[in-house]
Parts: sequence; structure tokens; C-alpha cells
Amino acid sequence: MLDSDFWQNKAVSQKIVKEKKLFEDLLESYDESIRKLNDLDDLNELAVEENNSDVMKEVSKNIIELRDTVKKNEVKCFLSNESDSLDCYIEIHAGAGGTESQDWADMLRRMYLKWSDKKEFKSNLISEHKGDEAGIKSSTIKIEGNYVFGLLKKESGIHRLVRISPFDSGARRHTSFASIWVYPVVDENINIEILDKDLRIDTYRSSGAGGQHVNTTDSAVRITHLPSKIVVQCQNERSQHKNKETCMNMLRARLYDFEIKKKEKESSSDEAMKSEIGWGHQIRSYVLQPYRLVKDNRTNFESTNPDKILNGEIDEFLEQSLYQIK
Repeated sequence: MLDSDFWQNKAVSQKIVKEKKLFEDLLESYDESIRKLNDLDDLNELAVEENNSDVMKEVSKNIIELRDTVKKNEVKCFLSNESDSLDCYIEIHAGAGGTESQDWADMLRRMYLKWSDKKEFKSNLISEHKGDEAGIKSSTIKIEGNYVFGLLKKESGIHRLVRISPFDSGARRHTSFASIWVYPVVDENINIEILDKDLRIDTYRSSGAGGQHVNTTDSAVRITHLPSKIVVQCQNERSQHKNKETCMNMLRARLYDFEIKKKEKESSSDEAMKSEIGWGHQIRSYVLQPYRLVKDNRTNFESTNPDKILNGEIDEFLEQSLYQIK
């Protein structure tokens, strides 16, 4: 880093500095964990000799806390890809089924927003297309925080819900689908070439929150990238200019993600997965009736407490997907 040319390339230097800090933090935390473990071992021996149950309980409590710290560091070791440290966008689209699927899409959005809140990350609503009676037809949210994309990147895919419908007067069981698409917020130093001739820009009246001004002017923006057919839209700002700027950032992110997937030879399977929101393509099932179970179809990890999962406590599912050998 003392090389005079090191700082000339801002993107490369920032990446290396960030990686260096990650490794330093991991090593420091490892050394600290070893010291704490040794101290707890000595303290436990004394507690056993003196038959001090209060101290033994305190040791057990500290060991659990230490285990949680080690688990967090273990997860960080799996987040070594170039884009893992970036913030992310989450696109949510309801599948076929009308109100049922639209309500399910909204439930998934709440799940990720609650997860973000529990992590003390920052989240923003970028766009929203409300459902006809309830829920959402589609929505995009942005989450900012340490290694957000790395943690959530495996959430892309079809999520399936089975429940007794609150919208069915006959109280019948319904199956609903919604797609999740997670992609990274591109760092400003990453160069993504976008030509004006490749864009179609449409403006329209916002249907979401934002006050009277948003709802009575064509402030919302939709941009279509013609070569890739990628479409992005934003309506969270009152200013059309700001919405266009956000759309361009999202488009850069989508194109960057597309290139990453292409290099990893994953783009074809991901696009096929995204193209059909229905049976046989789901990555995770959430069953509320006749039994209660959330199961990831890729890792086989499951939970019998769907309420907890839908309340944003999805860390175990995220961790298991990271541990899965690619």
C-alpha cells in the first residue's frame, strides 16, 4: 500500500483496503475469542471446584454469546466475492393467482424489511405497484448495510405459500407464488457502459405513497434497456429527475449483476427460474396449513415456526444457503 501508484486507481485501492479491514477484523475477533474461551475455561474449573452454580450459569451464558460471535465470523468467511460487500435491491413480483399471490408478495416484502430492521440496516421503498384488492403486484426495495448482497443473494427465486385463504369465504386452502430477485447496488467506481440509444424512458403517474404531488404528476420513471430487455422503475421521489437518477443506478446494478451471472454461467438458469412463477420452480416453501413448516428446497433446512420466519428471523436459512457447496 506504500507504493505511490497504489492510490491512483481509486476503485482497486478501495477494494483492497476494504478486504484488508475485513481480514484484520476477523483475525482480531478470532484472537479475542480464543482469549475469552481460555478465561471462561479457567473460570469454569474454579466454579466446579467450589460448586458455585451461579458462576457456572454465567459461564454458560458467556459461552453462548461467544458461539454467536464465532458463527457471525464464520458467515463472513463465506462472503469473499467482489460484490458480496455491496448493498442490494430486492425485486418482488406476485405470481398468478390475483389477490392471493399479491398478498403473499407483500408478506415477503415485510419479511425482508423486518430482517433489515433487526440487523439495524437501512431500507428504502424504490417502487410499488399495489394489488387490486390487497398486497402488491410488484415492488422494489433497497437495503443498505454491511455485506447485505452477500447475505441475501441466494434468496433469488420462487417462494411458495400454502395456507387457508383469508380472502376465500369458503376457507379453502390455497397455494400462492411470488418471485424474489436480489442484485447488488453497483459502486460508483465500477464502470458500466450504457448507451442512450439503447434506452427507452417512460414517465407515468405514481400509484404509491408520497402525497398529493406524487399522485397528480408524471413523476414516476420506467427505463427499458432494449438490448437486454431489463426494465427498472422508480416512484419514491417527488422529483422526476431524482427518480430517473435512481432508475439509472438500478439499471447499472442489473447489468452488473447480469455480467456476474454470465461469467459464473448462472444467467441461463436464473432467467429460466425467473420466467415462470409457478409450481416446480420454487426454492422455498412456507406451509401454514394443514401443518406448519418452512423448508428450503436447495439445502433441505427447515423450521416448524413459520411465524418467526415471516417476522424476519431468516438468518439460519441465509447461513445454510451460504454453506452450500456451489
